Amino acid sequence: MAIDDKTRTELEAAAFRRLVEHLRERTDVQNIDLMNLAGFCRNCLSNWLKDAADAKGVSLTKDEAGTDSFCVVALILAQQ
Repeated sequence: MAIDDKTRTELEAAAFRRLVEHLRERTDVQNIDLMNLAGFCRNCLSNWLKDAADAKGVSLTKDEAGTDSFCVVALILAQQ
């Protein structure tokens, strides 16, 4: 079954939100451990979100990129 682009984006956004939620719940996992194991950390996710906002011309600070409301807004904008 082929997935259309809109559905794929929605699924990717849902997976991203779940990853962010999972990392917020797993406070026992330190950023440095995540970086050493996976090559990215929570800060990387915020930076990537900021980069995506910049590419779309959306004004977003690094601090804002780390908050729930701006994560959701940026994901919605990325779908457009």
